[in-house]
Amino acid sequence: MLRIKKGFLLRKLGTENMAVAIGEASKEFNGMVRLNETGAFYWKELEKGTTEEELTAKTLERFEGLEAETARQDVREFLDTISIALEHDDAADN
Repeated sequence: MLRIKKGFLLRKLGTENMAVAIGEASKEFNGMVRLNETGAFYWKELEKGTTEEELTAKTLERFEGLEAETARQDVREFLDTISIALEHDDAADN
């Protein structure tokens, strides 16, 4: 199970979706990550807790005609990009 770590927030600044770190998290990451609408959708799913496979399935539902391998690659790239903000709950995967 993947989840957004405490201290990382998604905020809308004007028309932009930005992920920011606050409090203790800002010691690890001092900056912002700009997210497009799909990235913001993934972030919101990760706030609830999800798996990479579930994100891939939701991507395929969202984008009709998208190939499964492309969806998997897109999700993996997104997760790699925000890896500092992710917490892995391996116990929940079992």
